[in-house]
Amino acid sequence: MTTAASMPVPFPFSAIAGQPHLRQALLLAAVDPGLGGVLIEGPRGTAKTTAARALAELLPGAPFVTLPLGASLESLVGTLDLGQALAGHELKFAPGLLARANGGVLYVDEINLLPDALIDSLLDAAASGVNVVERDGISHRHAARFVLVGTMNPEEGTLRPQLLDRFGLCVQLRNIEDAAERQAIVRARLAFDVDPQGFRAKHAEAEAALAAALVKARAIVADASALPYGDDVHEAVGALCIASQVDGLRADLVMLRSARALAAWEGAAAITADHVQRVAEAVLLHRRKPEAEGAASASASASAPVASNTQRAPKSSGTGQNNAGDQDWGAMPPEPVGIERVKPLRPLISSQTAQQALPKKA
Repeated sequence: MTTAASMPVPFPFSAIAGQPHLRQALLLAAVDPGLGGVLIEGPRGTAKTTAARALAELLPGAPFVTLPLGASLESLVGTLDLGQALAGHELKFAPGLLARANGGVLYVDEINLLPDALIDSLLDAAASGVNVVERDGISHRHAARFVLVGTMNPEEGTLRPQLLDRFGLCVQLRNIEDAAERQAIVRARLAFDVDPQGFRAKHAEAEAALAAALVKARAIVADASALPYGDDVHEAVGALCIASQVDGLRADLVMLRSARALAAWEGAAAITADHVQRVAEAVLLHRRKPEAEGAASASASASAPVASNTQRAPKSSGTGQNNAGDQDWGAMPPEPVGIERVKPLRPLISSQTAQQALPKKA
């Protein structure tokens, strides 16, 4: 008889150092799960999994569910319970991972390697808070309100722009290059590995304060009449999105909701343009057009000619470099070439002449 091993205790969220943008994005998504989740880009060993596990502990009674890389669509959204159907001739819904993650954190490592169908279902449920299943003679829906945290290493490929845009926030992590900061992070991790419970006890007060602040901020966001804002907030959002040349209006909506979540987290009386500025980068990082990343000002970007299609050609620079990264260096645009119709050549000899020219057998 084997005994199931207990899950290791998570690292305290309040003790995570060196990643302030990651901490803020995760807290905003926890305040308002309807933002659509957080996509974390970065190399290995930058506290992506550690931060996601620690966030789930701040939410009261929240489960932490991990989506395996080889999971099927049925295991994610749920399907027909074949055992019940065969035994009692009864159609019964078997819940999937989305149902298990309700009220908690759904963590997807290397999300860029998943099939598009799974990512679509994940993002639909993360944005709406409801999972709808219509298959195998079953029409079923259930609550699926969770914080979606997806990670990926850009060296292994990225997501299609259509899927990137549906993530609410995006954080790009980099390796810590400050020697003192690296030493502090390593010391904290070693102290946790030696005595996890003792380390957590030192941060228990800070963890309780974060958990209480999350409960309070969630209640403020749930109140539709709370946190008013004026035209200056709308103008700030519009100017930032136009300067980044984003497609559609999803960025505007997510930026307003993120600013509202930040104001609720800080206990502000109203949403201000400062809140918008502080959440803008996480909203625009994965939506910004490549040509908008240059040194052009917001007014110049807004007045630039826009092509009728969604794929804009990258601007050429004097050095011949392509900032978009999706075209070869020195590539020339295609030019039309005149084509003259050529008549087919007649055979030099006819088939009858060819047969007569063959040597006869003796």
